[in-house]
Amino acid sequence: MLAQAPVQNRVLAVDLDGTLICTDMLYETFWSAFSRNWTTPFVALGGLAAGRAALKSRLGALADVDIEKLPYREAIVAYVRQWRADGGRTVLVTASDQAVADRVAEHLGIFDEVYGSDGVTNLKGPRKAQFLAERFGEGGFAYIGDATADLPVWKRANEAITATASSSLRAKVDGLGPPTRHLVEKGVSLKPYAKALRPHQWLKNALIFLPMMAAHQLSAVTILQAVTAFVVFSMVASSVYLLNDLLDLSADRNHARKHKRPFAAGLIPLSHGTILAPLLLAAGFLLAVPLGLKFVLVMLAYYATTMAYSLHLKRRIVIDICVLAGLYTLRILAGGMATDVPLSVWLLAFSIFFFFSLAAVKRQAELADALDSNKREASGRGYRAEDLQLITSMAISSGYVSVLVMALYTTSSNISSLYRHAYPLWGVCLVLFYWISRMVMITHRRRMHDDPVVFAVKDRISHFCLLIIAALVAASLWP
Repeated sequence: MLAQAPVQNRVLAVDLDGTLICTDMLYETFWSAFSRNWTTPFVALGGLAAGRAALKSRLGALADVDIEKLPYREAIVAYVRQWRADGGRTVLVTASDQAVADRVAEHLGIFDEVYGSDGVTNLKGPRKAQFLAERFGEGGFAYIGDATADLPVWKRANEAITATASSSLRAKVDGLGPPTRHLVEKGVSLKPYAKALRPHQWLKNALIFLPMMAAHQLSAVTILQAVTAFVVFSMVASSVYLLNDLLDLSADRNHARKHKRPFAAGLIPLSHGTILAPLLLAAGFLLAVPLGLKFVLVMLAYYATTMAYSLHLKRRIVIDICVLAGLYTLRILAGGMATDVPLSVWLLAFSIFFFFSLAAVKRQAELADALDSNKREASGRGYRAEDLQLITSMAISSGYVSVLVMALYTTSSNISSLYRHAYPLWGVCLVLFYWISRMVMITHRRRMHDDPVVFAVKDRISHFCLLIIAALVAASLWP
């Protein structure tokens, strides 16, 4: 690093995507627009045919990105603010659309001039370098960038400043000639990627094993088929989680806890998520083929339903809860299709009511958060704060109906062919009755996680309830 010349009267040009913010406005606007209108990919293709500048302009007009909540690099913002305070001029110059750049500059209030793509010219690489040289003179500016595309700009600057550049890129910048300064080292970690895939949510896919367990069909072939189905469902589900996080960027950034999710926090480039989601989906469906056409069709139904939920249905009151309950039940259906085990009507009836209750608890928790934050609505949902009491009633009543279904099952004619003793199963009903009541009460007291299943995985009392249920079922099978 070479010594820096006095800042006074010098010009500092700053890149936006990946430099000033930990994200890319092209992808931000695409996913924002997509969340509002499912036809956005087709619009994007039409815009791309006219060039990247036209694409950015079109997406910018369709999107509604919350500029204030973008993941800004505080170190870069502080550097620019200090440069300006020391008497230098600051310029935001970006390949993002001019309208987006103007909004960012207005929010931060640290730039004297703002230049972006104009719908015709994509202000990137050599074009950006030429523009800055014409505007401020050859070597008349310092420049902060983060990517290989910035090399032509750094070459014509009087000081090359990098942000989160890799070691190889820093070496290239050092060899360009101008004095260099490296800000914000590039950190490499796979933890955000693992977190984005939400492996803890794969526990829900254990429902795939339920049909064979309920029917007591535990042959080696059946178990292998169920394990394969579990892997497939986990891959496709992770693809869905990635997609959902990309579509929910704005809502997540306005949420008390979800703003820490990898995409919302800028820990993973949106471009990586855009590529990884379809790759996981394709791999999952390829692995699903050997399990048969029926299983593949269930997977298609699951993915189509989740797409519809992410793009529209999650904003439709009550329908969203029904869809969430249906997605849980689809896992059970998938288990039956993968293993060729006939599905019990009792099992399906119980799952529909039980998972409707859990989905309602999820909404109950979100509404409780909204109410505590003095918000009239849950972010990204169709519910209002005053709906909390009604949603709570739906959660507990549906949960009690699932217990009733279980109780009726213990008196049905099917029970004698599968269990030696029916009486221990009444104990299962009592445990479920207690557990559901407690989950609703915990949510009412604002102690619930965003997802009740995740809460249950970490909750010791839920673990204890599960052990009791397992013991009661074992007792009902005991000779």
